[in-house]
Amino acid sequence: MKVAELLESRRENWRELERSCMLLESRRMKTLGPATVERFGTLYRAVCADLALADAYQLPPNTIQYLHQLVGRAHNQLYPSRRFQLDNWTRELLFGVPQRLFRDNALRLAFLLFWGVFLASMVSAYLSREFADSVVGKAALQQCEEMYDKPLAERHNEAGDFLQERNIMAGFYVQHNSTIGLRCFAAGLLLGIGGLYETVFNAVQLGAIFGHMATVPQRVNFFQFVTAHGPFELTAVVLAAAAGMRLGFSIVDTRGRTRAASLRLAAREAVPTVCASVLLFCLAALIEGYISPSALPYGVKASVAGLSTCLLLFYFIILGYPRSDDDAGADGPLPNEAEHAVG
Repeated sequence: MKVAELLESRRENWRELERSCMLLESRRMKTLGPATVERFGTLYRAVCADLALADAYQLPPNTIQYLHQLVGRAHNQLYPSRRFQLDNWTRELLFGVPQRLFRDNALRLAFLLFWGVFLASMVSAYLSREFADSVVGKAALQQCEEMYDKPLAERHNEAGDFLQERNIMAGFYVQHNSTIGLRCFAAGLLLGIGGLYETVFNAVQLGAIFGHMATVPQRVNFFQFVTAHGPFELTAVVLAAAAGMRLGFSIVDTRGRTRAASLRLAAREAVPTVCASVLLFCLAALIEGYISPSALPYGVKASVAGLSTCLLLFYFIILGYPRSDDDAGADGPLPNEAEHAVG
């Protein structure tokens, strides 16, 4: 039998697939039974094969074009674009993500390590100038003191166009904070050891600066600037380091999987941590760009810091604390994945 005759004998299958596509496109077939789904898949594969034959034997262009369109329509029904479902994503962001973060051992390790070292370094620098000099360096500390030599109110009055300057600085802080986060995240890929080092390094440096600045005359100006954005920025550093360490540790402890499979699973589990870190870095940059350098009273800035801390505690502790009715779904697929699995 010639190819043209063979394809002509399959024309009824084409019409059947076209009718099925029309029904699906018109939403008159809201649910498909197993037999219908199997038949639709069979017809789709058969038409794909017919299209390949038509292309190979250079059949008339109108036949090839028709088959191309039919295959495209059937493909769109088999693999439809996923719609954004606000309810599913709201539940995921308010319940699924914080509960995953609450149970993340890498995040717990990064949190305890960072804040423990930060507080120890801050106290040591407050009690000993030599400690701060050895950790940060005399030149860096002197530069830091010069940065906060003038009250923020005077710096605000001297600025020609304060809003334009703040717009520029907010963009700079987004870039600067993102660089810190990426460095912490990437270091964690070095079998987790790099993430531990980067976490300790940042904690020691920042703690020493805070401790030293608390002992100098510029301390009022310094804390006027850092208080408002501090909670978001420091927490974002911890989150970025934790996400990287999770990936690095997965290469060492594969739990019976191949290293590639273990890394893929860890990458999927680290996504909520990375997203939370990026969001906090951006929020910190906005506060650092517009509120921290402003002439607002310190009480306002302290209130911003207090509100930020309360939001962090509410999200990571209150929403993240496991509840028996949500335990089953906390580790399930993301909304789009669940929808795809049902479909």
